[in-house]
Amino acid sequence: MSLQSDHLIGKHAMLLLLLEDECNIPDSWKSCTGKVGTMDSQKIVAAIETAAKNNGMIDGDIYRETHALYHAIIEALHGITRGQLSIGSVLRTVGLRFSIVRGNPYEKQQEGEWIAVALYGTIGAPIKGLEHETMGLGINHI
Repeated sequence: MSLQSDHLIGKHAMLLLLLEDECNIPDSWKSCTGKVGTMDSQKIVAAIETAAKNNGMIDGDIYRETHALYHAIIEALHGITRGQLSIGSVLRTVGLRFSIVRGNPYEKQQEGEWIAVALYGTIGAPIKGLEHETMGLGINHI
């Protein structure tokens, strides 16, 4: 069992986010992008879940799909917040773009599908000009 070098799901999620239309997602995979700006981490989770459901990335009626997405989101949030999931409660705000990619990165189809969530944007004090770039990536099996 090995990852296919041209099917690295996290790499594709980050490239889709950063390069937008210039990323070549494998044909058998699904992907979508979106934006969210907030001082509330719950709104980030809600925006990504909503985009995933609306774009057919996950079936909201199947718990394991929603659960896998949730864990990928939380892992990506740890990246943008440096391990501290607090945003608004410590007077930080974010302006983020996100991408979601779903597919099988392995040679064997029996390995099943995985989902990746990539976040890129700014984080900082809720005062224009007092922010810096941030990036996060979360990957989970479905």
